[in-house]
Amino acid sequence: MAVRGIRGATVVARDEPELVLAATRELLEAIAHANALDPDDITSIIFTVTPDVRSEYPARAARRLGWTGVPLLCTTEMDVPGGLPRCIRVLMHVDTDRSAADVKHVYLHDARTLRPDQ
Repeated sequence: MAVRGIRGATVVARDEPELVLAATRELLEAIAHANALDPDDITSIIFTVTPDVRSEYPARAARRLGWTGVPLLCTTEMDVPGGLPRCIRVLMHVDTDRSAADVKHVYLHDARTLRPDQ
């Protein structure tokens, strides 16, 4: 079994706590489903948000999913001119038998523009 990184991203229409939580939950559930993950498979998750998302910690969505044993970290993304606004990104480290080529990265809504190859 190897530790693999799974990437994902989504956006929120407005920086409001319930929108941040709902979007993050949707993303986490989509990643878990696409990769057949159980919370025990998750080693850790790093969340980043663009500087215009400040109303809520995305990690709280993972806690509300019951992922209480997973180490979580939130940080702010670089403020690059022309970057995608109101974006929540995830880097999930998981224990898996999948090869790197078989890992499914998930980009939802306007965040699909970040990885058109996915």
